[in-house]
Amino acid sequence: MVAKEDRPVISVIVPVYNVESWVGTCLDSIRAQTYENLEIIAVDDGSADGSGDICDGYALEDIRLSVVHLPANRGPSGARNEGIRRASGEFISFIDADDRVEPDMLEKLYNNLRENGADISACGADGIVIKDGPAASYSREEAMGCLAKGTPFNHVPWGKLYAAAVVKRHPFDERIFYSEDLLFLYHIMKDVNRVSYVPDKLYHYVCREGSQVHSGVSERKCTALEVYDIICRDAGKNFPETVYDFRQQALDVDSRLAMAAVEHCRCQREAFAYVRRLRAHIRNHFSREAWRRCPGAKSRAAVLLLCASGRVFWGTALIYKHIKRLKDR
Repeated sequence: MVAKEDRPVISVIVPVYNVESWVGTCLDSIRAQTYENLEIIAVDDGSADGSGDICDGYALEDIRLSVVHLPANRGPSGARNEGIRRASGEFISFIDADDRVEPDMLEKLYNNLRENGADISACGADGIVIKDGPAASYSREEAMGCLAKGTPFNHVPWGKLYAAAVVKRHPFDERIFYSEDLLFLYHIMKDVNRVSYVPDKLYHYVCREGSQVHSGVSERKCTALEVYDIICRDAGKNFPETVYDFRQQALDVDSRLAMAAVEHCRCQREAFAYVRRLRAHIRNHFSREAWRRCPGAKSRAAVLLLCASGRVFWGTALIYKHIKRLKDR
């Protein structure tokens, strides 16, 4: 058995942006890890609150922690890439600054990775709706199928331990601001031999009202369209058995963004322009087989409406919005 002090360094990268109410709890949970040979890199992504100062205070208490202050906000991808560039560990893990982890998360992920000869180890999480499953070890092709189906591991970079060399070959695409996590994982999993999964809920996700997932549609969010174009095109050549599942994800994102345009855009002309754009994109990825895989009648109906007519979708969404407001009163 390898002595604890001889185990390789794990670089933990924490992107930090305006999370002063949460970052302390996050850093406490990282510092309490039973796997102690850590390099903790907190990247202050141009925070306008006290997040950066809090990180600096923690760095004075723990020599394993270093803080990088970016002069301007670059987004999660830019912050993570800065951490990747500075990471010196043999393995890399990402933890968001408003979340927390169990004390033995990295210990279990490392042991799971080593025992199964894997390049990536993933764990379960709570605070987010995911389709989990039993402990298992997957080949590259099997792992790509899991990514396409969204089970058992999720589409986010956190809750995982990676071989650092693979991550450094495939940093985040900083042009993408939504679904960038899926694109990152697609490139990573295309370049590994084995992915291992442990179902223990070791990562605690905090769903905040101010997070991007709760905002409306925007040009930044629409960069997700390029993600699905890239993935579906590549999967068609290299992982054809996954294409319908990835296209189903594209259909879901298009219909959700179109609904967000109707619900949240203040300018009707701008909102309808988004709906037309999303209608064009959903038609590029629509197929009967992909549509059949949409979860639930409501999801399938939204996809069909958007494919058929932007105006019909618009009118139906307005009725749904009105009914929803009446129920919320």
